[in-house]
Amino acid sequence: MLFFRGINSVNIDTKGRMAIPKKYRESIADASDNQLVATIDLHSPCLLIYTLDEWEVIERKLMSLPNVDPQARLYQRLLLGHASEMEIDSQGRVLLPSLLREHANIGKPAILLGQGNKFELWSQEAWDASRPEMLDTAMSNEISESLASLSL
Repeated sequence: MLFFRGINSVNIDTKGRMAIPKKYRESIADASDNQLVATIDLHSPCLLIYTLDEWEVIERKLMSLPNVDPQARLYQRLLLGHASEMEIDSQGRVLLPSLLREHANIGKPAILLGQGNKFELWSQEAWDASRPEMLDTAMSNEISESLASLSL
């Protein structure tokens, strides 16, 4: 199983291509034959990027939801509808669809954040604006029940 961690500064070129950091390329090639899937994040101004294999697991879970449930249908519509397959080219780049770049307001400087089974891709501006608030929230809120047993 792949595990993405760390924060990486990346650049998006004028054609909308992003170089996948070299440290991840071989693992992605082995796990998913250079195939990635990007979709929107429903809670933050960023994109979610999965290997194709990992995305297919999520896709099956989404499709197993009852589409007569309005909230389930909304999640299916937004996550599956925005899902875009991308292939890492011979130079280690992927072409990010313009609709997804526009949704997350991703320009030239961007942040690729490892999140275990996926990456989050943030515009540098959105990351710089959100990070302090996330830190403040994490430090000031009571710990949820699911985090209470986590020892760091």
